[in-house]
Amino acid sequence: MITNILAVAGEAAPQNQFGFLEAMEQGGIIAWSIFGVLVIMSIGSFYILFTKIFEQNKIMRQYKAVQSGFWRANTLDEGSKKLEKNSAWRQLVDDAMDARNSHTKMGDNLEAHDWLHGSLARSEAAINARLAGGLPFLATVGATAPFVGLLGTVIGIYRALINIGLAGSASIDKVAGPVGEALIMTAIGLLVAVPAVFAYNYLQNRNKRIAERLSGFSTALLANISSNGAVKPEPMTATSTAQAAKATKTPTTGTSAAAPAGTTASRTTTTTTTKR
Repeated sequence: MITNILAVAGEAAPQNQFGFLEAMEQGGIIAWSIFGVLVIMSIGSFYILFTKIFEQNKIMRQYKAVQSGFWRANTLDEGSKKLEKNSAWRQLVDDAMDARNSHTKMGDNLEAHDWLHGSLARSEAAINARLAGGLPFLATVGATAPFVGLLGTVIGIYRALINIGLAGSASIDKVAGPVGEALIMTAIGLLVAVPAVFAYNYLQNRNKRIAERLSGFSTALLANISSNGAVKPEPMTATSTAQAAKATKTPTTGTSAAAPAGTTASRTTTTTTTKR
């Protein structure tokens, strides 16, 4: 008997469906349009994130080749051949050599130096601008996606109020669908905006580190050209990199600080010849 009562109660219970698809269907073309905009924003954000990470990793990998092999070459022309084509570092070297070849037409050495410095600065700015491509889209998504979701929220609440007014009572079956749609849109807007903001800050930080290396390499190129190849950084090797990392971890107290000083002095010692 109890089983029959439960069966009859189950049949009499309302079979209302309140899910994502049902809420979107109640929202109509406006809800689906807002959802489509948010999906496009999310796909674009992740596409920019992964492509920029790949591009940044490639530039950092090429920088290791610059440290280890480029400055071992006798001339810039020979060193440029060791770099990958269409790379940021190769572009800086090529622009530096073009500026070097054209600055000989200037009679004043100061004007020649300014010309070289300006050419390298323009090349460096072009590389940084290319690395920053796509970041404005991430910033836009992070700033506007919550408001796009909020638009869906406002429309959903507005529809809920209309249903309440037509029904004359605030029954749950009249407001659950529109309110659920409103909450879903708010959640989707936040899910789209938060990853975009994190991606923007992450890529921006990595671009700053790359810009610092580009600036240092540009300065080294300028010094090398101005000194006719006499000034060049010491090539980094695996041993020197390990020693530098070890030196940064060694505390500069007591006798430990004397060793680096002696080492520096031994490196800067010059050989003199006595005239007879």
